[in-house]
Amino acid sequence: MNTYTRLLEVRWADLDPNFHVRHSVYYDWGAFCRMSFFTEQGLSVAVLQEHNFGPILFREECQFRKEIKFGDSISMDMKLLKARSDYARWSIQHQIYINNNIVAAILTVDGAFIDTSLRKLTIPPPVAFTVFSEIPLSDSFEWTNK
Repeated sequence: MNTYTRLLEVRWADLDPNFHVRHSVYYDWGAFCRMSFFTEQGLSVAVLQEHNFGPILFREECQFRKEIKFGDSISMDMKLLKARSDYARWSIQHQIYINNNIVAAILTVDGAFIDTSLRKLTIPPPVAFTVFSEIPLSDSFEWTNK
């Protein structure tokens, strides 16, 4: 897959007192985009529960470039920045666009998988490997052993 993009909608509740999107909404959109991708590729919440594992984040950072206001047309993409070969650790980057071409924000997350029964980090089962290998790669993608 070369690209993955989700259309997003600004709700009235997403605005701050300055009438632009409040900072925490960007992080919610990132989680929505990632889980939409995973679900569309077959890694649904039911599959996560069946295999007793789930994604967790170590770091989440957003660079805000342009304000987003109510009524703006917005979309978000998703690319894999780096990953271990077993996908036990990974970094994903999202770009949020206004009107399809203006970068409003760049959201970067570093994550891993947790065994939800043992509550410890784990190597994900093959179903996650299959899904993660479908995430579009960034131009600077790198395999890592960290």
